[in-house]
Amino acid sequence: MTRAQQVGVIVGLVIVAALTLLRASDPSFYRLAREAVFDEYQRLSPRPFQDMPVRVVDIDEASLKVLGQWPWPRDRLALLVDRLAGMGVSAIAFDILFSEPDRLSPRAVVSEVGGLSPDLLGRLPDNDAILAASFDGRPVILGFAISNDGSFLPQVKAGFAFTGEPPFGAPPRIASATPLLPNFEKNAASIGHISLDPGNPSAVVRTIPLLLSDGQQLYPNLTMEALRVAQGASTYVLVDAPDVQDTITQIKVGEFVVPVTATGELWLYLGADRAERYISAKAILAEEGPPEDVRAALEGAIVFVGTSAAGLQDIRTTALGQHVPGVSIHAQAVEQILSGQFLSRPDWANGLEILAIAVAGSLIVALTTFVSPAVALAFGLLVTTLALAASWAAFRYAGLLFDPMAPIVSATITHFAATGFRILVIDRERRQIRRAFGQYLSPELLYRIEHTRDALRLGGDERELTVMFVDVRNFTEMSERLSPKEVVAFLNRLLDALSRDVIENEGTLDKFIGDSIMAFWNAPVDIADHSRKAVRTALAMRRTLARLNDEDAFGFGEGQKVSIGVGIHTGLACVGNMGAEAHFNYSAVGDTVNVAARIEVACKEVGFDILVSESTARAVPDMALLDAGMLGLKGRRSRTGIFAVVGDEEIARSPAFAELWFLHGRLIEALRTGSKAAREFVREARAMGEALTDTLPEFYRRLSRRSEHFHQDFVKEKDVAAK
Repeated sequence: MTRAQQVGVIVGLVIVAALTLLRASDPSFYRLAREAVFDEYQRLSPRPFQDMPVRVVDIDEASLKVLGQWPWPRDRLALLVDRLAGMGVSAIAFDILFSEPDRLSPRAVVSEVGGLSPDLLGRLPDNDAILAASFDGRPVILGFAISNDGSFLPQVKAGFAFTGEPPFGAPPRIASATPLLPNFEKNAASIGHISLDPGNPSAVVRTIPLLLSDGQQLYPNLTMEALRVAQGASTYVLVDAPDVQDTITQIKVGEFVVPVTATGELWLYLGADRAERYISAKAILAEEGPPEDVRAALEGAIVFVGTSAAGLQDIRTTALGQHVPGVSIHAQAVEQILSGQFLSRPDWANGLEILAIAVAGSLIVALTTFVSPAVALAFGLLVTTLALAASWAAFRYAGLLFDPMAPIVSATITHFAATGFRILVIDRERRQIRRAFGQYLSPELLYRIEHTRDALRLGGDERELTVMFVDVRNFTEMSERLSPKEVVAFLNRLLDALSRDVIENEGTLDKFIGDSIMAFWNAPVDIADHSRKAVRTALAMRRTLARLNDEDAFGFGEGQKVSIGVGIHTGLACVGNMGAEAHFNYSAVGDTVNVAARIEVACKEVGFDILVSESTARAVPDMALLDAGMLGLKGRRSRTGIFAVVGDEEIARSPAFAELWFLHGRLIEALRTGSKAAREFVREARAMGEALTDTLPEFYRRLSRRSEHFHQDFVKEKDVAAK
């Protein structure tokens, strides 16, 4: 890991930590995004409508038009209660506040006229008394709301049982409520709060509190009380989370168990607002009585009485984006409980989402820094896809709510930050390396240099190299026949093709010297088996040149063949940046380089295209090599053992080469001893060699005139060429 990569990882992890802590604090914009996703899920898959025994008696615009503006006199509401009770409804829940006396009551109207006797007033009808009397013995649930004034708190007519300590600190707080007339409170079967979203700044109703608390007493809402009264149940059972104070996980009422949030709220899973759910109040209050279809729809139903009239200002926005009467939300909540289709957000959901941010962010930092931004982007897209798919599947099939947006947004921010840092810092170093080495290193070697700490040590480094020199034969004669432009075109075509072989075999192109190429292996990074790769490169050049000649790629015409000589030597050399501070080249110098150059020159004398030194031959004993003798190289006092490269390991294992190798050994022995059999051996070897490569006949023709290269005075180990 380079220092820049270390800094990149640290910066990236700091960003990941900051995003993780930000999600842990759960700021409002995260909550808004999360809720928007959950809303979208409901819009894509709303709760299917089922014809449940739940109805809304709607004081709608049509009812107001027929029966007069609101508020109606309460004797009319008493008639409504009487008729609903007569149709056998199981509960009548009023989503209406009765906090003040009826000002339209005859007794109230006449009392404002002065001078009337109390006896006369007492004989006049009292609409409040009439309505209270209609409540008596009927399954009527009245509503109350949270108030900021006064100290009134309604009577709680339900019992509570707890599996642990009473969770009085869990639900939303209530300090006072809108008052109820005493006879209403007394005669009603129960009382429930109608507040849908106390303290919620959002205009969208997503959850409703099933309970309120004053710290000593719990107050159920209208939905739960309607369900309890309809079942004839008397008590709620509250289940808390083990070892966690003031939390609620479930509320059991009669036969139904309702999963709730820790504060006792129900996640609403709503269906589309449908006309089948509503019955107009005018149909029930008609003089001739309710029609049969209305009676059938209301028999045994839980009835909520409320209004959809816009002027009465009880219109709410749901997660589906619809604007519905508040009373319908109570009705749908009961439908949801009856259907058993719940939404819940597990207690561990926050922890899972925070962990996902930390893990995904860390992986993106690592991939961006050590692999590539493209791979990190692909991983980020995979994380996005999996997060969305898992979140949707959890909602669709298990009713679980998991937030995919926080991990996705955090991963995106992390990716862009890590990519930006890499472009500014890490890739700047890599671009410098590519500018310096891109012209003479393979992409694989460049990748290793970029991703290996200290793989590149500039300024001079002594190491074992395998050095290659390549030269075009008869280039001077050739250039005399060509124009300068044609010479340049020829060299570009040839050297480009040959240099590709070097790069494909992990070699480093040092320089082009006229018609020559210098390359080496094992620098600037370590190359395993570098001698073998150099020899394979030479064999690849032989094949490349044969193909170019066959295709007449140089345009010289049929029979005009281009040939090359290749010299290879393995040994210690100094390699590094050499030149001026403003302009330098990465190159190698030393005796090894000189020997490789001299071996290439010896190709002309030996009459063979690929020659290697004894040190290189020792590194590739399983290749097809033939002893070419001990040659005196310019600038060296001692002679150097040279070997001709016939082919690769496969050629070395062939019967044809095995037979030639055996004959070649006898020939060398004859040359050393001066035997007359050498001439016959040369003739046979030329015939055998022609079947392996077209350069061997010339090699053996010249071998017979180089007997001094094999004299006893220059004996060397013969087994280096053994298979």
